[in-house]
Amino acid sequence: MSQSFSQNQARQNRQQRLWQQKWSLKTKAIVWALSISVLPVVAIGTATYYYGINLITKQIPQVREESAKSSTETEALEKELSLLLTGMGVTAILAGAIAVSVTNRAINRVSNAAAISNVIKNKLRPDSDSTQIFISSEDELVMLERNINLFTDLLSVLIQEKEAEVDYSQVLIKITRWVRESFNKEDVLKTTSEEIRKALSIDRVSIFCFSSNSNGTFIAESVAPGLPKILGFTVSDPGFEAGYIEKYQNDCIRAIDDIHQADLSDGDIELLKQFAVKSNLVAPIFKSKQLFGLLIAHQCSRLRFWQQSEIDLFAQIAMQVGFALDYAKLLEQVDTKADKAQVFIEITRSIRQSLNEEDVIKTTVEEVRKALGTDRVLVYSFNANWSGIIIAESVVPGYPKVLRSEIEDPCFVQGYVKKYQSGRVQATNNIYEADLLDCHISLLESFAVKANLVAPILKDQQLFGLLIAHQCSRPRNWQQPEIDLFAQIAMQVGFALDHARLLQRTDAEGMQSRLLADTIGSIRQSLNEEDVLKTTVEEVRKVLSVDRVLIYSFNANWSGIVIAESVVLTYPKVLQSEIQDPCFGQGYVEQYQRGRILAINNIYEVGLADCHIELLESFAVKANLVAPIIKDKQLFGLLIAHQCSKPRDWQQSEIDLFGQIAVQVGFALDHARLLQRIEAESMRSQLLVDIIRKIRQSLKEEDVIKTTVEEVRKALGTDRVLVYSFYANSLGIIIAESVVSGYPKVLRSKIEDPCFTQGYVEKYQSGRVVAVNNIYQSSLADCHIKLLESFAVKANLVAPIIKDDQLFGLLIAHQCSGPRDWQQPEIDLFAQIAMQVGFTLDHARLLQAYQATEANSN
Repeated sequence: MSQSFSQNQARQNRQQRLWQQKWSLKTKAIVWALSISVLPVVAIGTATYYYGINLITKQIPQVREESAKSSTETEALEKELSLLLTGMGVTAILAGAIAVSVTNRAINRVSNAAAISNVIKNKLRPDSDSTQIFISSEDELVMLERNINLFTDLLSVLIQEKEAEVDYSQVLIKITRWVRESFNKEDVLKTTSEEIRKALSIDRVSIFCFSSNSNGTFIAESVAPGLPKILGFTVSDPGFEAGYIEKYQNDCIRAIDDIHQADLSDGDIELLKQFAVKSNLVAPIFKSKQLFGLLIAHQCSRLRFWQQSEIDLFAQIAMQVGFALDYAKLLEQVDTKADKAQVFIEITRSIRQSLNEEDVIKTTVEEVRKALGTDRVLVYSFNANWSGIIIAESVVPGYPKVLRSEIEDPCFVQGYVKKYQSGRVQATNNIYEADLLDCHISLLESFAVKANLVAPILKDQQLFGLLIAHQCSRPRNWQQPEIDLFAQIAMQVGFALDHARLLQRTDAEGMQSRLLADTIGSIRQSLNEEDVLKTTVEEVRKVLSVDRVLIYSFNANWSGIVIAESVVLTYPKVLQSEIQDPCFGQGYVEQYQRGRILAINNIYEVGLADCHIELLESFAVKANLVAPIIKDKQLFGLLIAHQCSKPRDWQQSEIDLFGQIAVQVGFALDHARLLQRIEAESMRSQLLVDIIRKIRQSLKEEDVIKTTVEEVRKALGTDRVLVYSFYANSLGIIIAESVVSGYPKVLRSKIEDPCFTQGYVEKYQSGRVVAVNNIYQSSLADCHIKLLESFAVKANLVAPIIKDDQLFGLLIAHQCSGPRDWQQPEIDLFAQIAMQVGFTLDHARLLQAYQATEANSN
């Protein structure tokens, strides 16, 4: 309660001690009743009696002289006066008895009312000293009056507190919304400190971040003008005694009304006084379930008696800050991943536009230095004895240039060659803390290097050199996305050097080389597999002037299908033809895997088997040329040229050109697959960000779930997405659904899945995600298949929704039109969304609770 209430209570306690020295109300009432009812009767009767006696006494001498009859009358008169006095006494006793009885009845009701008010007061204010009241020794009317005054004061305070609670619930909702609209750590912390200080009228609000043990730094602050700033200040044990960190880790909140009355150590008090602190309030902030730091409020202008509603609000905001920091971290990771993927695509395109070795290397060092923000990037090329020379460099001004420097590193051959040939990438954050040999450190110091990053460049499957990034200004903590990007670029440089070398060699061979360059250039401009194949068959048919060029892709059993074709109009089209060549597996596979190129000038003159000749005749083939396409070091298919008009004498230059193009098609398919995967990952990362933002804009549980199923169905292109919520063992209900037209709606369906409890609950609680490509080929129980068939399901994807650390339900995607081969990026995206739904449901529940509190108070 407030300070004014405490003063009123003290004043009433003093009144209580004064009244305890007096008679009780009952005693005083009886005395007054007897006085009013008995005293008048006794006074009048007594006065009448004595007046009569005096009168008789004065008349006795005269009466004695009269007759005896008069004497007898006098005696009778005296007897009547005596009788009157007796009657008066009886009457006084009866009046007193009646007065006492009436007074008792009236006082009992007052006493009962006082006792009841005392009971109520003890329940409302059990900690008050004035609760120990004894009705028998105190005036009940005074007690009743004091209790009524107490109730009046208490009711006023309760009304004020209730109004404050309503205001604080609104403040929490507003601050939560503001914090959730901040998508990076800096904005979250800045918004929190500013808004809390305004909402609670506090002199300073800061955020303290732990670094190790109890050491840390104030990383955010909002402070009133005229007060010392604490931002950036590094301290140990900020304002709490040793051992209090463990209490904060257990979610303890600490409110100190007066730092001099809080059992703080002298050091803590001096630290707080340094920043003019008189009262403070501290709540822990948890990030990823670990103690991240403290949310701290300082009152500097005066002492402040923290109300429970303020303490609760402060704790809840600290919890929301933790959630927001988790979100900011996730979004930052997703954005960084997407950014790095885009950087890789752009650098790869820049490198691939360079068609000679010198341009490839020069472009590489320039683009990588810009992308990573390093001080120097160079390419180091090896000689036969593993000495070498720096053949390309990009360096910021102010650091030594090392281009064309010849280096003989005596440390390199001692075990490093084999590691780099195996693809080793070395990241050194600080050359003096990496256990490097003295000779290596001396070499790096001559280049002013503090940290470096090294990746091998493989050319013709041999170690050509090293791509090296130098940080010269300071040590640098290389991040894993940077390391991965660097390694991928080094690999692309090797491919580009292979291409450049091939193009340079073919340039020297005349027109055929130029044709090869043009063809490969056209192929390399295609950044997806379909375009690569289509461009290949078109360009090769033009270059060789043949009747048909096709690409034949193998299945697992070495049958296959024609997946690309370019053919002149007069000959049959064979695109999408499925071919089972019974002759192919008899020794041909291993030869093509080793790079065999087969040139047949006339199909009837080379001793082909009858089955093979029949197959070629069905395509009107007279001569053909076949080269293998190797993709991911596996035989992907065949590049085939058909001469249909007549036999053809293939020239060696044509055969070499054809084989080289087939090799380049394999490289282009590798590149296209890599770029498609990276672009798909980038798109899915952006898609995850978009879906999370839409979900987080929903502030009610119902809206969160409804938004989820709609957005996920659109994102994955599935036939149905639903949320299934558990409420008892294997019982559950579908609480949200988004389904395309033509398939049954299952919203609000209650489902008892007898298969579910058989070990599935613990797996889903542990984060298990299940992807079923075909329900009839996944070893599902009959009861489960029957349930899925009732929903027309052919394939499904299931991820758990964890709410308040408990299994709330399942996010489920249904493919009803047919089986579906779920891709790993789709599965990962689905699982991440399900996790975010759980977090958002936690937030929605908290906001709904406060909105309900606000509605009830109104």
